[in-house]
Amino acid sequence: MKKLLLIFSLIFIWGFSSTAQSKNSPDVPGSLRYIKFYPNPATSAINFDFQRSSNTDFTLFIFNFMGKKVFEQKNLPGHTTINLDNFYRGVYIYQLRNKNGLIIESGKFQLIK
Repeated sequence: MKKLLLIFSLIFIWGFSSTAQSKNSPDVPGSLRYIKFYPNPATSAINFDFQRSSNTDFTLFIFNFMGKKVFEQKNLPGHTTINLDNFYRGVYIYQLRNKNGLIIESGKFQLIK
């Protein structure tokens, strides 16, 4: 009886944890993303392409690993190339925010020189 109870408990926990992930999570295969960025790791420039919409009400922020904002661009076109020559080597975080300042998408990329 204890084995049966343990099996049902594990099935319940496994089922609950697998449904807790969002369908829009970047870790879930097939999730919907607004931006595609490449190359990663980058050497001198990085490209951001809109995948779902050409809405220009978004703002793109880039932060260094210490959290300092190093780039901001409003009214994004469908394709944006950012020159990274003045950036230091390391990991950077990007955030795509809507006109209300809410984070729509975020991710990270690496700059190698």
